[in-house]
Amino acid sequence: MKSFQNLVLLQNLYRLKALGFEYSDPFSVNEKNSDDVPMNLKHLCQTISTCHLCDLSKSRTQSMSGYGNESADLMIIDFTVSHSDDSQNGYYTGRSGESLKNMCENVLGLTIEDVYFTHAIKCKTLNSNIPSSSEWDSCKSYLFSQIEFVKPKVIVTLGNDAYYKVMGEHENFENVRGHVIDCKKYKLIPMYHPQFLLRNPELKKITLNDLKTIKSCL
Repeated sequence: MKSFQNLVLLQNLYRLKALGFEYSDPFSVNEKNSDDVPMNLKHLCQTISTCHLCDLSKSRTQSMSGYGNESADLMIIDFTVSHSDDSQNGYYTGRSGESLKNMCENVLGLTIEDVYFTHAIKCKTLNSNIPSSSEWDSCKSYLFSQIEFVKPKVIVTLGNDAYYKVMGEHENFENVRGHVIDCKKYKLIPMYHPQFLLRNPELKKITLNDLKTIKSCL
């Protein structure tokens, strides 16, 4: 959790700077007694909702911390918050979200309340730009802490960007899509993003097989 202490510290420094304060002297944080270190998923989501660590906090409507069962066997990770998600303050919005919901319910036999769904980047990007590396650096501890708190059996990453962020590698996505990857205490299965499938409907049959693989691991 030390990385979270650094995030909270940086957040407070940004707030002070915005108020006109200047700072230069280093100071230490009492790691054992800090009340700002999230001890559970609910506390973590509260931290995410008030995060101002990067410029995305200026363009978002709200931070999207996550939705669903906090003890889910299946965790789905998207890359970024869509304009539809941000404007509606909801998950599974738009055609892409409805498609993902149908996959969960009609193929996996799960409701969206059975799954835990979150994003690698917790805020909508400005003008649909690709998030910068510094914006990912501000968010990644949130994501990996969510994984530790939920402790899913299976993690599904939607699209190549989400896979790259979770795994920290740039493997050819077609070489890993639909494969079961042993990663720490869980199994990770990359699949096509629903938005990509809407543009390439001929790949839905392949994705159906990937969903069957996911179901077999739960």
